[in-house]
Amino acid sequence: MGIATAHTVVLAGAVGHRVDVQVDVSMGQVNTLVVGRPDASINEARDRCRTAVDNSGFRWPTTRRTTILLSPADLPKRGSHLDLAIAVAVLVAAEDMAASLAGTALIGELALDGAMRPVVGVLPMVLAARAQGLGHVIVPEPQAAEAALVPGMAVTGVRSLAQAVAVLTGEEVPPAPPVAVVGASPMLGAGARGPRADLDLADLIGVVDARHALEVAAAGGHHLMLSGPKGAGKTSLAERLPGLLPDLDVEEALELTALVSLASATGSGAVEVEGLVRRPPFSAPHHTSSRTSVLGGGSGRVRPGEISKAHRGVLFLDEFPLFHADIVEALRQPLESGEITIARGEEVATFPARAGLVLACNPCPCGEWRPDDRHAACSCTEVARRRYRAKISGPIADRIDITRHVMPVSAWEARDPLAARESSAVVRARVTAARERQRRRYAGTPWRVNADVPGAALREQFPLSEAATTVLDEQLYSGRLTHRGSVRVHRLAWTLADLRLEEPCPPDVSEVRDALALRLGEPLPDASLTRRAGAAR
Repeated sequence: MGIATAHTVVLAGAVGHRVDVQVDVSMGQVNTLVVGRPDASINEARDRCRTAVDNSGFRWPTTRRTTILLSPADLPKRGSHLDLAIAVAVLVAAEDMAASLAGTALIGELALDGAMRPVVGVLPMVLAARAQGLGHVIVPEPQAAEAALVPGMAVTGVRSLAQAVAVLTGEEVPPAPPVAVVGASPMLGAGARGPRADLDLADLIGVVDARHALEVAAAGGHHLMLSGPKGAGKTSLAERLPGLLPDLDVEEALELTALVSLASATGSGAVEVEGLVRRPPFSAPHHTSSRTSVLGGGSGRVRPGEISKAHRGVLFLDEFPLFHADIVEALRQPLESGEITIARGEEVATFPARAGLVLACNPCPCGEWRPDDRHAACSCTEVARRRYRAKISGPIADRIDITRHVMPVSAWEARDPLAARESSAVVRARVTAARERQRRRYAGTPWRVNADVPGAALREQFPLSEAATTVLDEQLYSGRLTHRGSVRVHRLAWTLADLRLEEPCPPDVSEVRDALALRLGEPLPDASLTRRAGAAR
């Protein structure tokens, strides 16, 4: 008779909390009691663990009182992955085994025969365990490769409770059948969200200023809105943006892979097969998608939505005015902060959501209206056009860095044999170089790209030249820009400077004027495009 403590992790969104499973086996009324705000799946663990312990050749304390405390007691607990920690702690407390559990996190669901089952969110749980000072983790065997992606963690994959006990006691590991992975592979979903490798910027004809806007958005992590009649190429442009982004570094890849693990059906598969997700993701939910699917949520366990699955990549919302109004307005927080918080009852879950947002919309419901063509076949009334455009609210539009009006390619552009068509690889090289300059400039700060830097830090640590500041202030005080808009122009100016110069220096008047044109949706001067291309070469 005694007391034992095992360690595990529970998740609240993408944030992991260490949980100490304390078990006391003592004299008293025979009963097994679980306290510490468990959910239904943990309450059911009493029967699962008892049967798994008996069928694994061990003895559950059936003649004594067993109290299981999940500490801290005020933190809500959910998930069947606590099974392994509960079973092991009970065995140690009942003196059925002698093992040191200090420094080890136990993660895994138990079947009735003692076999291990995969669980959701192993990677973020192992990341949290490392942050809490735990150096060793035991997980179901199929997820050992996923857990091993976390640097500095010793990982042991086991197939059964008996194998886990043998590892902890230093005995010979008994044989066990392989762990069955049920359900569809989450790699199918991850692949569907990934950018297509066959899409190249060189395939597009004309739209020179929109291509330049795409490059600037990729280089600085800026949000982009494309408007224009149907068939102008808005979707084609957006689908090629991920191909301009550089590979994710190790820290970014861990963040994204942890989200893939959280969103997967079983928590295995994608990570087990492919390792870290190194390419930026691409997500394009349909305009009929629900609020939960886009933003996150769900019944039972709160899961990340499409905006979080596109973290460090691209979230493309085509036909943006047709999305539900509550989804449109809920984008305000993630567009500003780079994360989204979902509060539901007593549960609050926060997920990272720093995706580059691309919005696409038509000028009217039928998509035919063209202000420069009096013969356009638009059948919408002016009232209908205004109502359609009003669906993009002012606060949302103010959070978009770049606005481009895309028009269909003219006949002479389509037949121009001398038109320059840079490939995605060429543009990606410039984007990568620009991001490297930003990485050096923001070393030692929490910021990675220009779009991350708050306005106060921009003004104090990374100011514009005096002449450029004067130009920007004129636009601000004339009412053409809000204070938020002036901050975004400031960021854009730095991105343009990063793209044009070998060594970054404070943006000058030319960068600010081009940034203003990008922000306000005005045409870019041909000289600016030529200067940009010449500097890149």
